[in-house]
Amino acid sequence: MKIYFCGVGGVGLGPLAEIALDAGYSVEGSDKNTSLMTRRLQERGVRVGQDQSGAHLQMVHGSHPVDWFVYTSALPPDHPELLMAQILGIKMTKRDELLSHFIKEKDLKLIAVAGTHGKTTTTSLLVWTLKQLGVPVSYSIGTTLSFGPSGQYVAGSKYFVYECDEYDRNFLHFHPYLAIITSLSYDHPDTYKTPEEYADAFRDFLRHSQGSIMWQTDGDVLGEIPDSWMLGNQDVAGVTLHGEHNRRNASLVLKALERLKIPGDAVATINGFPGVDRRFEKLADNLYTDYAVHPVEISATLELARELNNDVVLVYQPHQNVRQHEVRALYTNCFERASEIYWLPTYLTRENAALEVLTPEQLAQTVTNRDAVHFAELNDELWWHIQHAHGRGALVLCMGAGTIDAWVREKLAS
Repeated sequence: MKIYFCGVGGVGLGPLAEIALDAGYSVEGSDKNTSLMTRRLQERGVRVGQDQSGAHLQMVHGSHPVDWFVYTSALPPDHPELLMAQILGIKMTKRDELLSHFIKEKDLKLIAVAGTHGKTTTTSLLVWTLKQLGVPVSYSIGTTLSFGPSGQYVAGSKYFVYECDEYDRNFLHFHPYLAIITSLSYDHPDTYKTPEEYADAFRDFLRHSQGSIMWQTDGDVLGEIPDSWMLGNQDVAGVTLHGEHNRRNASLVLKALERLKIPGDAVATINGFPGVDRRFEKLADNLYTDYAVHPVEISATLELARELNNDVVLVYQPHQNVRQHEVRALYTNCFERASEIYWLPTYLTRENAALEVLTPEQLAQTVTNRDAVHFAELNDELWWHIQHAHGRGALVLCMGAGTIDAWVREKLAS
């Protein structure tokens, strides 16, 4: 089977392309940007075109017919490659239908990690631990990893571990053998109009699952869930990872390994976890990058940072204006562990044009430590402030899902 991925360099499609390659499928694709993922795929022999006018897809299909065109949720309905795929009569779906087909074809037991916060870290922790304990595992994770590719199919594996995203109701395409719910707090208002609609989607997801593991506090929100293991605060024990949220994520992994009856010293293995890219990733001494975009995540990551240093300087780039309209009231006390905050304009993506774009000044109005807030741009002046804070011994944390990560890496490299 020949599969064409439109946006193959993204965190959703890139791992799936690697899995398809491992399984022996023919893979080609396109992406307007080069990235670590596109370079990695090209090193594996995948032809990745940057021309998304439709001409590249037409050329690829003409040389050897494409069986399946896979695209991301972010693709607009009038995208040239999507229109070309329709003209050429190629089967078209989002990534989840292909992955669901693959899991069934290979007769794998799906372990799906879902939740508002902590999905990437929890999925990575589970994959890391299974690998270290000698259990063959196939998986897909929405980030780059230090201990393996982002997606991998291992012949003979019994389990497929998947970071199962609720955005665009993606997770409802799956029927897990075991579902792990990391946390619940309302998000993705562009998909779910109310908190109750958001919770209902998780209830539907769990009805599709043979079993589940979650925190009792989340179970109380969702109501009675058949065949579910509930964890309480007493279950966070023995794990020495930095950050209370990381120790809680690890506790979910330990309970999953118990349920799967995986032998070995899982606690010692988890305590050796090397971490995940862009999840409190260390770029240099006292300089970190993090992907947090929600006040709950911001608070948890700052708590982790304060375990390492009492002087934490945060550079914060909000993500998505539509999300800011929903979370602005939650910003009140989530920054309290930061001694200084450099607040950047919101990174705009998948926006509702009818919504006013909220300014940093508007978003920071109710922050309890408002006196610590400075409004900034990604420029040389901000870099000077970062270097100055770093020089006095502060821990500098650059946070956001937009351009801030690439910016700080480029500054370090230069």
